[in-house]
Order: sequence, then structure tokens, then C-alpha cells
Amino acid sequence: MILSKKIRLKPTKEQEKTLYKSANIARFVYNWTLNKQEESFKLGNKFISDNDLRKEITILKKSELNWLNEVSNNVAKQAVKDGCNAYKNFFKKIAKKPRFKSKKKSKLSFYNDCVKLKFKTNLVLIEKVGWVKCNESLVNQKFTNPRVSFDGKYWYLSVGVEQTKEKEELNDVSLGIDLGIKDTAILSNGKKYKNINKKVNVKKTNKRLKRLQKQVSRKYENNKEGKHYHKTANIVKLEKQIRLLHRKLANIRLNYNHQITTEIVKTKPSQIVIEDLNIKGMMKNHHLSKAIAEQSLYQFTQLLTYKCELYGIKLVKANRFFPSSKTCSECGCVKSTLKLSERVYKCEECGSELDRDLNAAINLSNYKCS
Repeated sequence: MILSKKIRLKPTKEQEKTLYKSANIARFVYNWTLNKQEESFKLGNKFISDNDLRKEITILKKSELNWLNEVSNNVAKQAVKDGCNAYKNFFKKIAKKPRFKSKKKSKLSFYNDCVKLKFKTNLVLIEKVGWVKCNESLVNQKFTNPRVSFDGKYWYLSVGVEQTKEKEELNDVSLGIDLGIKDTAILSNGKKYKNINKKVNVKKTNKRLKRLQKQVSRKYENNKEGKHYHKTANIVKLEKQIRLLHRKLANIRLNYNHQITTEIVKTKPSQIVIEDLNIKGMMKNHHLSKAIAEQSLYQFTQLLTYKCELYGIKLVKANRFFPSSKTCSECGCVKSTLKLSERVYKCEECGSELDRDLNAAINLSNYKCS
């Protein structure tokens, strides 16, 4: 199984300039590729292959786009391939229509050729950048798809590394997991994982973030010149602080999801059953959309999926319309009039009373694939 490995880079100021340049050229070429495909589609022509676009880029490098030669040739090549693959996935209905990458909002990243990527003790060789200090080296290890990225504070090198794990002896237990907003996850064995967003440190960070956002908004209004906004040095400084706070919150949530999913798979059940949640539909509820987004439910599912595969645990996604919350876990009676405000499930047939989320988790553990 190929797992991602992330290594922190420690470039000098000169090396950092080259890294920024490479990432921005990758973004420019990706957008250029999307634009070419859209123009071709409007004219009624066929899909342009990445080989044809690469040839065109090579010609342009010799004339009007000669500044692309300042970085590695593989950066532009892979950006063209990524743009074409994005459109192919859209045509196959695997992904949404690809969007142009914004200079302000898009993540800075670029590809580095596997063959030219070399390691020494705490050093890595990146094309046109040179030997860069890093906190870990992959000497005598095979890796795939190396990407250099920037998360707003640090530069990282991500590679795919083949990892094998010995088969674990699993228990004959089917574990149901009910994901929610009040609590992140409720297991069928009664264990609850609280919502990380209700913890003191996260609340304080959110409060500080809100305060800084208001401060930036006021500064923009005060420095408005006619219809245009003037960005001062103070605004740039505040925006950097906001970016770092967003990064901090994202890392807290990711770390918490990693801790939960690792703890769950280490119980070694033979099967884990989760709900096939319609996140896109749930986000349409404007009263709960922010709370749902902060829970990172999709991220939780992705982490659980690869960890189950690593441990050899069968992961089952229950049918989207399976009434896990409305069904009594004792007698199987379905209560169709159950409201979202009812946090305790009271069965009208057998009279059993149980926490709504725990009841749903037990029903999921008993779920059988049709």
C-alpha cells in the first residue's frame, strides 16, 4: 500500500525565492492548459492531448514565455498533465469541472522529477533549487509522485512510499460509527468522541480569528480610495496572522481526526460500518453549514478508509437512505416522525429509551449489505 510521507524543508532565502517561482509557474501553466481546453471546446474541436500542449509550451518557451526556463522543465510538463487529467476526470464524472487556480487562494505546490530527486543525510536535491536542508531523509527508499508544497508557514516535500503491514488478528466484532455535530463520533460500544470545536483552545483561536478579521475589514474601509481598496503594510501583516490562525485550526482538527481513527482501528474489529453521508446536501442547511464544515466529516472518512485497508478491516458504507436514527435497536420498529430536536429515542412499541446517536450506531453495527 502506498502511503504519503511529508518531510519539512528548511530552505535559505534564495532557495525560497526559487520555490515560490516554481509554484507560481506551475499555477500559470495549469491555468493556461485549462484555458486552451475551454477555447477548443467553444470552437467545437476535440479534447487536446497533453502531448500536443507540451509541444506548444516548448515552442512558447523559446519566444514570449522564455521566463519559464528559470525553473525545471518538469514543473511545466506536469502542470499540463495535471490540467488535462482534471478535465478527463470531469468527463468521466469522477470530479467537478476544474477551476482556474487563484493567485491568492490556491495552494502553492509543484512537481519534482523522481529520478532527479536525491537524498543525503538531512539534505534533499530539488531541481534548479539545489541541496535543501530537511528534517528527515529517504536514503535507499523507493518513492513516487514527489510534490513540493507550502502551507502558509513552512515548505514540505510529499512523496508516496510503499508500506506493508503484517496482518492483524481481528475480533469477530462489527463496529458501528455514527458521525454528528454534537459529538464527532459515537461508537456502538458506547464510546463517545467529543466535538473538538467546543474545546477551550479552539474557541479562543476562533475568537482571535474573528477579531482580526473585523480589524482587517475596518482597515480596508478606512483606506478606501474611491472604488478601490488600498492595501497597506499593516493589512498585509494582519492577513498573514489570519492565514496562520486558519492553518492552526486546520492542523488541530486533522490531528484530532488522526487520533480518533487510529484509536478505533486499534480495537481491531472485523468490520466497521459508517453512514454514506450526503455532505453537499447537508451544507445547504445554512443554520448548520458552518458547524458541519468545521467537523471535517469527509476528512474523517478518508483517514478511516486508508487505515482500515492498512489493518485489513472491512469498511462498509451503509445505504444513504438507511433509517439508522429512526429505527429502534431493540425491536426494529421504525419511528418515521422522529424530529432532529429529539435527542433521546423513545420507542412506541417496546418502550425502550436510548440516546439517539448511540441508537443509530448500534443499528449501523447490525447493518447487513443487501
